[in-house]
Amino acid sequence: MRTRLNIERVAGQGDGVARGAGGAVFVSLTLPGEVVEADVEDGRGDLVGVIAASPDRATPPCPHFGDCGGCALQHWTDGAYLDWKREQVIHALGREGLEAEVARTAATPPHARRRVALHARRRADGTVALGFKARKSWRVVDLRTCVIADPRIVAALPALAHLAAALFEHPKSAPSLHVTATEAGLDVDVTGVERRTGGGLSGDARARAIAAAQAADLARLSLAGEVLVMRRPPVVTFGRARVVLPPGGFLQASPQAEAIMVAEVAGAARGARRIADLFCGAGTFTFPLAEIAPVLAADAGGDAVAALNAGRRTASGLKGIEAQTRDLFRRPLSPFDLKGVDVAVIDPPRAGAIEQIRQLVDARKIERVAYVSCNPATFARDAAALVAGGYRLERVLPVDQFLWSAHVELVATFRR
Repeated sequence: MRTRLNIERVAGQGDGVARGAGGAVFVSLTLPGEVVEADVEDGRGDLVGVIAASPDRATPPCPHFGDCGGCALQHWTDGAYLDWKREQVIHALGREGLEAEVARTAATPPHARRRVALHARRRADGTVALGFKARKSWRVVDLRTCVIADPRIVAALPALAHLAAALFEHPKSAPSLHVTATEAGLDVDVTGVERRTGGGLSGDARARAIAAAQAADLARLSLAGEVLVMRRPPVVTFGRARVVLPPGGFLQASPQAEAIMVAEVAGAARGARRIADLFCGAGTFTFPLAEIAPVLAADAGGDAVAALNAGRRTASGLKGIEAQTRDLFRRPLSPFDLKGVDVAVIDPPRAGAIEQIRQLVDARKIERVAYVSCNPATFARDAAALVAGGYRLERVLPVDQFLWSAHVELVATFRR
């Protein structure tokens, strides 16, 4: 039903919210204060037109915006958009009864995203569409440009589409190319290839994929973690160390956001005697922290910990690193394991880490906690447990790592 709506706010997923006859209506690509016309069904509205625009409405910089589902908020001016992200953190804390100094959102620039997941779909004519999924659809938007991605990734889009053409032997294959721009070039790990008897691709298909990777001068090509070809080790720098990422390994999406978060974490750890780096990955925070004090690092990813340990051999002048493979959800570090630690840094997945947080509360000698989160809701839950256990939430810094999306990263500092 076509309806005229007054948009009141933007919800946590980036949709404008209006009051309709049946309750809240969520309309994409709208802003607070706007009057719009939308086709409404089951609480969702498809925008037909903007009758009265917000003064904060901006011209989207990307020609794919509105169709591509990769960005949700390019139509919002920077100041209002960054303020909204800060408010998401404040609201999440408020739901847990918490208050703290929440700094202004730290911005990151366009063309900085060095890690993207591109979906490939084969068309009826045999050509390949490569890009992000369309808004509210399984269709893939065939990208010609991308204003969030590192220019090296954008320049390689035609070559990556050519590579993807070798991955459709099985009719159920729906490949995704996880592309990371490293200091040695692009690292690509492919998932979503249907497994055949004896492997995911035939020898001929592997040969075509390898030839395409070499023609594109990729640093490395892997298939679900199995290296198919490596011309150069895909290296990144963490602090003083040079680390070769494992295939498909985690890396902060933006180097600018990483630098902001590393500086905030290092400031929280200043003066520490011994530091625990929990969910350490390949050492994003470990190596900068080891310039301050000895570090106990732990993560469930054995490949990541192995990469961290190999990176130790490239760095000098560090205070010392003890790294271990450990599932911190099933076996969180106990107060006994944390003996001697006075500062803990924790960077869990979106689910948070409530069991490990409870162990930090019980480790009475830990004076400070720096918490890095990509999910304000689970962060606020864990923060409430820390506050109930005797910590004070001193400061929260929101970071706009995922530009023009509804996601917000943050770094928080707690003191016992």
